Amino acid sequence: MNQINLDQVSINIDGTSIVDHVSFTLKQGEIGCLLGPSGSGKTTLLRAIAGFLPICHGSVSMRGEIVDDCSSCVSPDKRRIGMMFQDLALFPHLTVSENIAFGIRRQGRKKVQDRVDELLSIVNLQELKTSYPHQLSGGQQQRVALMRAMAPRPDLILLDEPFSSQDTELRVQLVQEVRDILNKDNVTALLVTHDQHEAFAIADIIGVLNRGRLAQWDTAYNLYHTPADRFVADFVGEGVFVCGNILDEKTVQTELGNVTGELATELPRGTQIDLLVRPDDIIHDDYSTFRGTVLKKSFRGAGHLYTLRMPGGTNVMCLAPSHHDHQIGENIGVRLRLDHLVAFPSI
Repeated sequence: MNQINLDQVSINIDGTSIVDHVSFTLKQGEIGCLLGPSGSGKTTLLRAIAGFLPICHGSVSMRGEIVDDCSSCVSPDKRRIGMMFQDLALFPHLTVSENIAFGIRRQGRKKVQDRVDELLSIVNLQELKTSYPHQLSGGQQQRVALMRAMAPRPDLILLDEPFSSQDTELRVQLVQEVRDILNKDNVTALLVTHDQHEAFAIADIIGVLNRGRLAQWDTAYNLYHTPADRFVADFVGEGVFVCGNILDEKTVQTELGNVTGELATELPRGTQIDLLVRPDDIIHDDYSTFRGTVLKKSFRGAGHLYTLRMPGGTNVMCLAPSHHDHQIGENIGVRLRLDHLVAFPSI
């Protein structure tokens, strides 16, 4: 059974449309993500699912039962939803065990203790159960907040930018840990973030929001390789649009040469298009006649990410092995290697 289903949900705040006809479904055990820039409606949608904001159109269902259809609305405390907030909101005067047990206090002492011990073992925090939040590291606080949300065995856990306060290195570690924890307990979860790397690392399925509309609800792979529109193509992953002209159903002419491959969109011959080119689509090739001038370089350990200016004025990015160490202003050879052509009519 679907744990959560949104059908054409719209939300207005003070007469302004914030979310516009959004539909998606999460199955039991799936981890979903709402991804988009600030102001795209991500947190508003999360709050409506939790029951903190009313919807003005459509319906929200959980476990096949409608919890909000504009005419009637189930209160937040009756939706069996766990929340993990951006600021974690741990109670400073309660121990780790007491924080985790907060939402299940009325279930009986032994039952509560068994559940707390079970969750502490999942995150290996048994030795810190009598500690207070200020005695924990940021990562440990994050785990406690997640365990508190999971303690009542909710049907759905909502996570609102949960990693934003952590430094980059810890964030990478926490994202993978949280995914493992949710999977281990077969928890259905919905995450809100503006960071696509977080979304790719944790989510089974991702919804890209643009100005309140759901541009695409899909896997990370499909968002990257087959974006539904220009916004998704531009927002997800690194890349640029290169001007081109369709010669036939499988060939596009560009200033980096003719490219052959399967066009993702049917466009007539002669159409002027913008071809999506990712850094991994441009191959460093010392023998190529197509040369670009290095404008920027970023060392990434195994490789360099170069920004190149082509003779026609187009800037492209090239991901090259680290032993190809070129300097700013140097001309280097490149060639396109594209199998799946993502193109949109020029604007």
